[in-house]
Amino acid sequence: MEALVSGIGCLCAAGRKVAEIWPNLTGGLNSSPSPPEKLLQLARKLNLGELTHPAFTVPNDCFPDGIRHTSRDTLALAESAAREALAMSGLEIGQLSDDRSAVIVGSTVGNALHFLEDYAAFKQGLASSWAGFHDYFNCNPAVALAQILKIGGPSLTVGNACCSGSDAVGLGLEMIASGRCERVLAGGADALSLVPYIGFRRLMIYSDQACRPFDRDRRGLNLGEGAGFLVIESARALEKRKGRALAKLLGYAAAADAHHLTAPHPEATGIRKAIRSALRRSGLTPDSLAFVSVHGTATAENDRVEALALRSEAPDASVWALKGSTGHTLGAAGAVEAALSVAALDYGLLPRSYGFVTFDPALGLRPTELSQPITKSAAMSISLGFGGGNSALVFGSVK
Repeated sequence: MEALVSGIGCLCAAGRKVAEIWPNLTGGLNSSPSPPEKLLQLARKLNLGELTHPAFTVPNDCFPDGIRHTSRDTLALAESAAREALAMSGLEIGQLSDDRSAVIVGSTVGNALHFLEDYAAFKQGLASSWAGFHDYFNCNPAVALAQILKIGGPSLTVGNACCSGSDAVGLGLEMIASGRCERVLAGGADALSLVPYIGFRRLMIYSDQACRPFDRDRRGLNLGEGAGFLVIESARALEKRKGRALAKLLGYAAAADAHHLTAPHPEATGIRKAIRSALRRSGLTPDSLAFVSVHGTATAENDRVEALALRSEAPDASVWALKGSTGHTLGAAGAVEAALSVAALDYGLLPRSYGFVTFDPALGLRPTELSQPITKSAAMSISLGFGGGNSALVFGSVK
């Protein structure tokens, strides 16, 4: 059964909505990272020292109830992007209350990286209430979003590290293709947390400067935060309500290489398999792809492995690296990049890859340096995650 994308929503450091993000990406107004003050305050409170490495944050007023450092922060971002996607699709709250509508949310380990204040208090025997732990045991973002948006069918949270958002969208495709659902709201969300911020620094892959994906002088990643969502519908459901499709969701594949806890396989076995499988399921060949939206973390090994995979599996496709504008939004990354890939196909324009300046001959890959028109009808978005996860999504133009 054909799956169509009828709405997208996105919130990240590059803007609060797609209509704001897009001119920023194409018009030269680029977001820039700075030390995350919201985490600095928490680090001081927990006696963890000063934080100096930059991150791509969203404005504080994106959290209507204030910054909590709990799953509620992530839920606030998810709700904002999900509501935008529904509004763009022409669907209203309550129109997905039947059991043929689903919500799938990707987020790193189901938000358990938050709640640091509660964990610290409990460890020191200072916990005076179970409120924080109650929140922890009820922090399933898909269930929470289903209740807020009155979605009546399946609700599923995906926790597969940095592939989570891509996998959520891919599972949405599977639900439509299998006939289980007529409409799926699928995406990912993650608010900044001290755990990955400090963890990536200790892994020595966090840059002390703005990240530079695929650049010769790249020094590592910058974290970000945000959310991305897509409304995916069967062709029958969309036609019945006379809705508009932005793009087709043609294929999805996931492959694990199980090489290392935090490093991809040096020969790119997992991501190459995911790319090939997604193209095969889409009925496309590599030369059909106008571009590939890459994971592009700006770490030495990730960029090397992705370059190897792309030179092998999609050598003629343009390469778009987004994290120089958004940072690495972890569980949200694949969904943010999928939503903006749909926007690129709909607008017919591929933006530049911010952060890239100097070609690296060791990679043999040059991401977009200027905005360029899209002349082919398909695109791919790929994600790599800790633990050996690799995911690929294929979208097609409806124009």
